[in-house]
Amino acid sequence: MLNVPSQSFPAASSQQRVSSSGRSKVPLKPGRSLMDWIRLAKSGKDLTGLRGKLIDVTEEELASHNKRDDCWICIRGLVYNVSAYMEYHPGGEQELMRAAGADGTDLFDQVHRWVNYESMLKECLVGRMAVKPSTGSKDSSSTKGQKQLVIGVPVAEEREPSSKDITPRYDWFQTDTTITIVVYTKQKDLTSECVVADLIDGALRLEVVLGELSYLMHLRLSQDVQEHLSIQTSSGVGKVEVSMKKVSSHKWQELGEPLDSHNSLLKQNVSGIFFRKCTLVSKTPVTHDTKLLRFQLPNGTRFMVPVGNHVYLKSLVKGSEIIKPYTPVFMTLMPEHQDSTASKDTDIFLMIKIYPDGAFTSYIESLQIGATLYISNPGGQFRTSRIQDITDLYLLAAGTGFTPMAKLIRYALKNLAALRKIKLIFFNRREGDILWLDQLQHLALEDKRFEVEYVLSEPSAEWKGKRGRIETSLLSNVMSRSNNSKCFVCVCGPTRFTEQALGMLQQLGYCEEEIHAFQG
Repeated sequence: MLNVPSQSFPAASSQQRVSSSGRSKVPLKPGRSLMDWIRLAKSGKDLTGLRGKLIDVTEEELASHNKRDDCWICIRGLVYNVSAYMEYHPGGEQELMRAAGADGTDLFDQVHRWVNYESMLKECLVGRMAVKPSTGSKDSSSTKGQKQLVIGVPVAEEREPSSKDITPRYDWFQTDTTITIVVYTKQKDLTSECVVADLIDGALRLEVVLGELSYLMHLRLSQDVQEHLSIQTSSGVGKVEVSMKKVSSHKWQELGEPLDSHNSLLKQNVSGIFFRKCTLVSKTPVTHDTKLLRFQLPNGTRFMVPVGNHVYLKSLVKGSEIIKPYTPVFMTLMPEHQDSTASKDTDIFLMIKIYPDGAFTSYIESLQIGATLYISNPGGQFRTSRIQDITDLYLLAAGTGFTPMAKLIRYALKNLAALRKIKLIFFNRREGDILWLDQLQHLALEDKRFEVEYVLSEPSAEWKGKRGRIETSLLSNVMSRSNNSKCFVCVCGPTRFTEQALGMLQQLGYCEEEIHAFQG
């Protein structure tokens, strides 16, 4: 995909530059507020110009849409027509135009990577960047002289050979009953969460996430294997082993035929989004309008979703393909109550609020047990390395913004040696909207390091807890900070909530390195 040249963003003269008093915004015309944009997006008006169709966009096609009234922007491999959004953008038109007709991922991340652009611009989605031919790395056993198809630009492309080459290598061996592939990554902190494997119709797709890069193997296997596969990682030596069972005991002469992007090292933001068809196996009420859905990955798929990461759901709804991000949770907040039939690498649990006028969530609600939809690889910016030595963890969540906090709470209590306190400040409208209320109460009683503070904007007369909405004074009262503490704050909720929270945290003296905002 196209890359925008490195530059200061926003520009020094831009009204969106951050100053000591916070990020100033461009005054918007009357009728161009966030709520006005939401109303326009829900009006049914065609904001893409494609009448609901999703297309594969080439670099040339993207580059041609670079004008104020015809502006396409690519963010993380997805292309949006933001022409209609120009007048609603708080940072002004000129900031959007900096990425017109180009990949704006890096620029977007510099300014507001926390913004839930998938939700904000979902009605502007044109499609995804197309696969482009490129001379990627070769498989030493069977690809000599062939060219690979690479989604985006291989990091290793046109790079001089070096003894310090970071590209992983792989080998394979066999017995009468098994085929084993070994990938040597040179990454010492490799974990099972870094590996995504799909064995579908005789094609193996293995992706290993290495920081900001992804190594991809993609082969049509030369002979049949059983659907199930197993994965082992050795963090000390950075090794991944994938084992498959042969259908017959015949000796393989070669591993297989290379497919798109095989043996490539790619930047994650250009590696594309891969989906597989998953099956709904259970649906459990959480509140009056929120369900916990359990999806089972295909037999040949194995992956785990890292803490704070999301997946995309994709399905065809009323003739239109809809793609939407959700953050998986565990089956329960309490590990001892986990269903023994649930596996970390074969099941995905999603807590989804059903909106009566929401096309996608209404479709989700209508799904029967056994129905299928497509789920992507995990993705996200959060890394647990940022919180390894903290003492105090504060979580600001509104509504289903609680979902990334659920896994984070369990991870922190189990793995952070210096942790003294986790405090969840949970904002909702009414008491009946609080997700996993009983489990949160139980956890607070069981582990003294965990505290939860509920804040309701429309409480009943009997409510004895805090009332109102997010305010600087409220955060100041509930987020104590001692001289010898090392704090970290996570925020997730609707865009407006997150925006307000970040401004308030800045006023309270928290710096950028101490804050992470999840996509709401």
